[in-house]
Amino acid sequence: MKKLWGGRFSKTPEQWIEEFGASISFDQQLVLEDIEGSLAHVKMLGKTGILTQDESELIQAGLLKLKEKAQAGELEYSVSEEDIHLNLEKMLIDEIGPAGGKLHTGRSRNDQVATDMHLYLKKQVQVIIAHIKEMQAALVGQAEKHVETILPGYTHLQRAQPISFGHHLLAYFWMLERDKQRFEESLKRIDISPLGASALAGTTFPIDRQYSAELLGFSSVYENSMDAVSDRDFIVEFLSNSALAITHLTRLAEEIILWSSKEFSFIELDDTYATGSSIMPQKKNPDMAELIRGKSGRVFGNLLSMLTILKGLPMTYNKDMQEDKEGMFDTVHTMVGSLKIFAGMIETMTVKADVMEEAVNQDFSNATELADYLAAKGIPFREAHEIVGKLVLYCINKNCYLLDLTLEEFKEACGEISDDVYGVLSPTEAVRRRNSYGGTGFDQVKIQLEQAKKLI
Repeated sequence: MKKLWGGRFSKTPEQWIEEFGASISFDQQLVLEDIEGSLAHVKMLGKTGILTQDESELIQAGLLKLKEKAQAGELEYSVSEEDIHLNLEKMLIDEIGPAGGKLHTGRSRNDQVATDMHLYLKKQVQVIIAHIKEMQAALVGQAEKHVETILPGYTHLQRAQPISFGHHLLAYFWMLERDKQRFEESLKRIDISPLGASALAGTTFPIDRQYSAELLGFSSVYENSMDAVSDRDFIVEFLSNSALAITHLTRLAEEIILWSSKEFSFIELDDTYATGSSIMPQKKNPDMAELIRGKSGRVFGNLLSMLTILKGLPMTYNKDMQEDKEGMFDTVHTMVGSLKIFAGMIETMTVKADVMEEAVNQDFSNATELADYLAAKGIPFREAHEIVGKLVLYCINKNCYLLDLTLEEFKEACGEISDDVYGVLSPTEAVRRRNSYGGTGFDQVKIQLEQAKKLI
């Protein structure tokens, strides 16, 4: 089959070489963006008189027919036409005749594919932002129900201090808020039009790049035609933002996996987000959380792959850049799926507040409260720390907890201790009193919730 670029060549590649070099198997995902870019380009060609109005309108009609077929899933792509651009151009010529060949006037596949990816990512980043907001809303919903639900807070995976479960969930809200801001800020670098940069040097035709950018909804155009066709920073930035966002998801995934284990039993996942075992009938596995934790690997890999593709790449377009798409598509798919799963998983999970409360009554996570209590009575904190450390060791040897000690035992350790210590050591009181800004105190958590609601 004759290639649209085949005038210079005396023979065509063998089929297996065609298949190796073709990108249509994956870049067909850009079909609607490619048609959208072509519609803007041909309208501009008509406006500037590069094509006649009749030619422009004929081509537009043909493109709109292809768009209808694409939306209905009726287009058939060919490896011999290599990519989405040549496939659509061939289909357009078949649809309206030789006039379809005039569509490519004043542009190249180099600026065409860059335009497609800018359009694609602009849409998809906004979709991801919307899904982040949905997950944030799920976190806020659960946090609001559990402001006064107490559980152990951990450092080094060792029980540290009692905290509000709502406070714990809101920590992830703020992580996601930063992720959302990063994606929002990245739109500035995505919302730029490369269309009209042509192969690398611009064109001799009197095109109007600002007009085509306006038609496509871009806020600006690239100032340098070489930069326009070679820039993939916006994809790197998207992949980097995604890598950090999914890192945050893996942290919550790990906690959900732990919390839903028998050893913790802090939560139970809805059956929708769990699976069973093929051999062990009793199992309920947190597979969706585990899968998201695992999918982080492909997102990290896509970022590293993109950086490697660009490293040392000379100006301007090189065939290496064909490898920029699959990782981008995969990361979009992974991020959208992960965020949707998480929003539902959080919203529907059952929180076992009684088990959490029992846990904080059977540990030493209130030890810092006792140290602070002694420091408030004028004992230097380091000395208070040592006194409490010895009391904890005493309790361990006696197989009891601080609240189990008698007042006499407390006074034997430190004469400054009085019977008000029992109120201080209450896990609920310990949390309530931590009322510094951003702390786990119930009033502070309620302030956080109000701030969070305003943001979503």
